[in-house]
Amino acid sequence: MEISPYVGGRSALDGRQNVIRLAANESALGPSPRAVAAYEALGSSLHRYPDGGAGDLRDALGTLNGLDPARIVCGTGSDEILQLLTKAYAGPGDEVLYSRHGFLVYALAARAAGATPVAAPETDLRADVDSLLEHVTERTRVLFLANPNNPTGSYLSRGELRRLWSGLPENILLVIDSAYAEYVTVADYEAGAELVDAGKNVVMTRTFSKIYGLAALRLGWCYAGEEVIDVMNRVRGPFNVTAPALAAGLAAVQDQDHVDAARRHNDKWLKRLVPELQNIGITVLPSVCNFLLLRFPEGGGHDSKAADMFLTSRGILARNVDTYHLLDCLRVSIGRDDEMDALLSALKEFMA
Repeated sequence: MEISPYVGGRSALDGRQNVIRLAANESALGPSPRAVAAYEALGSSLHRYPDGGAGDLRDALGTLNGLDPARIVCGTGSDEILQLLTKAYAGPGDEVLYSRHGFLVYALAARAAGATPVAAPETDLRADVDSLLEHVTERTRVLFLANPNNPTGSYLSRGELRRLWSGLPENILLVIDSAYAEYVTVADYEAGAELVDAGKNVVMTRTFSKIYGLAALRLGWCYAGEEVIDVMNRVRGPFNVTAPALAAGLAAVQDQDHVDAARRHNDKWLKRLVPELQNIGITVLPSVCNFLLLRFPEGGGHDSKAADMFLTSRGILARNVDTYHLLDCLRVSIGRDDEMDALLSALKEFMA
């Protein structure tokens, strides 16, 4: 009963049909047409059970990423994988560690397993390796690191990530949540697969909800060592991923042109939005993801709450991030061209 249920970003407004949804980091371009076709093709066979081992999808993910398919497990979104890992490796009396502004699900997963969530302070809205290591105790069982992080958009470099792992005792599971990895283009970023291969206590989780545009189907996966994969296959449901999700996911993996287009669209708008928003007095936190964290000035009628109300009045839904202890900020997803033009126009009017 200590769990506060997760509340996602708003998706609708009473009395208004056409809204601009920028609150949930959804793909601006939506799913690949090939994924949509694969999903629709399953309509006449919904009475059949799915492949419980997700064999074809695991093979495709292995080929795309240069990974051993036998060390991949698919789940109902990466959320299910995060929950299963926590319940498998932590329980009453244990601690689950994460950075202060990390994804809300980490604390929820810890409490659902009976464990105690521990938030390590960050530095300049970035996970701090030294802070995380200082908060490791004899009770720590799992360390969650969103890299890149939601909602800040920040990331740890390859060197920082490896320093974190090398400072952890081997009995602590390091879970690298790389939900936004496909958007990252900076040279010093590592999604986590190399570190998985370097140690038995590392897991990399990924999702189809972001750049692949399949959020409605709830599809994710993880890559880990043989021992962790064995545990995951013991605790997950035997048919935990639906057949339509598997089919759409496979088609999406096979359409990397669509992924590339989504990445180019995202890069274009990140480069345009940042300077324009800064020029009107909004602080924009550096981001390598498909969203931006905007910090508004206090007072003068231009604070984050007033901005949220103003955007809502224009039919634009941003993400309130009070639950992440970021009271002066809003998070906005990168949307379509027309949606970004509308966002810029609205914020310029608000800040005038």
